[in-house]
Amino acid sequence: MYNTWHTLKLKEICEITSSKRIYLSDYQTEGIPFYRGKEIIERQKGYSDVTTELFISIEKFDEIRGKFGVPKVGDLLLTSVGTLGVPYVVKQNDEFYFKDGNLTWFRNLRGIDSKYLYYWILSPLGKAQLKKCTIGSSQPAMTIILLKEMDIVLPSIPTQRKIAAILSAYDDLIENNLRRIKIMEEMAQNLYTEWFVKFRFPGHEKVKIVDSPLGRIPEGWYVRKLNDVLITIESGSRPKGGINTFEREIPSIGAENILGLGEYDYLKDKFVSKDFFNRMTRGHIKDRDVLLYKDGAKIGRKAMFGNGFPHSVCCINEHVFILRVNNQISQSYLYFWLDQPEMTQNIKNLNANSAQPGINQVSVKALPILIPTKEIIVKFDELCEPLLSELFLFAKENNILRKTRDLLLPRLISGELEVSDLDIQTGDDE
Repeated sequence: MYNTWHTLKLKEICEITSSKRIYLSDYQTEGIPFYRGKEIIERQKGYSDVTTELFISIEKFDEIRGKFGVPKVGDLLLTSVGTLGVPYVVKQNDEFYFKDGNLTWFRNLRGIDSKYLYYWILSPLGKAQLKKCTIGSSQPAMTIILLKEMDIVLPSIPTQRKIAAILSAYDDLIENNLRRIKIMEEMAQNLYTEWFVKFRFPGHEKVKIVDSPLGRIPEGWYVRKLNDVLITIESGSRPKGGINTFEREIPSIGAENILGLGEYDYLKDKFVSKDFFNRMTRGHIKDRDVLLYKDGAKIGRKAMFGNGFPHSVCCINEHVFILRVNNQISQSYLYFWLDQPEMTQNIKNLNANSAQPGINQVSVKALPILIPTKEIIVKFDELCEPLLSELFLFAKENNILRKTRDLLLPRLISGELEVSDLDIQTGDDE
């Protein structure tokens, strides 16, 4: 029962500290990953490939490990500048160091399970306590001094572990689905590369390679402008007064959710009214639409939605292009063509305004595209479409799992749901 739980200061149950200072001269182009808040957020979201930009040498890492220690299994890191309050529990085989000030380090935990602490931080109770530890307005940050004095209400260790086990079961399923999504994407991408980059498509042995504006290509294929295959390129719009974040009617997708295949952050959903959606003459998302981010610092990011993912009904705002093609190629082929590194760079190069970055329809329509034979496109879709359908299925399932977990989280952490008498395997000796 909740009234038997104990209130403690965080400083009583763990050491709260930060890393040793790493200087600009210590940065390397390879070695041990050096994380800031951005990378920890990616790890927390379960991304298989963290976009590591900084490294320190193995020798420097070993020196720090010997003198001061480095993050180990069960330690918890908390983003403390910028995007605040995102926790990450260090896993087996994790090996990294991190930037002081960006992240706060909870280690030497005693009387508290690290996974329980992780979920407590994500709960409304934890978020309310973390808010009290925040200083600054222009650049909010959490201080170690205030975090040490933060109150936390704790059940017994066995109960903590049962609560963590229930919630972890959902996160394990989500992580497993993320791995499956990654595999499906890699399989589709490898198929595309094999056929349309390396030109090892079925029957390629009998096809001559000829010159083209894009270099050597199979005979019978040709190069056109994107405009020659597009039937639609359009952006959306937003109502006067801006997008509604609270009244959950029709999701309006912007740059924050143009993230690739099967990736979508439902916490960043914004909405328009049904009335505004019905009055929109463009920007309604259809199955297999390819979306291209056209404004701001992340020009060139793209996504493709389908099979009811991320929403069965949704639209885009004015910062995104929808691209639809005629029957010369397919939506899947279009996505992977645009997703090639050189094409992404070509799209970025279309922007000529550093003060207010953006690309327009005319420049996008002028991009080159390789058109294979119709027979090869059909065969590609026969193999690619089942992969994408399964990918979107896993992505939709993850949304359901996250919603269920998030409904349980506050009820478990508050003690509203009693678990102490439940026979739950926690994987730990009590």
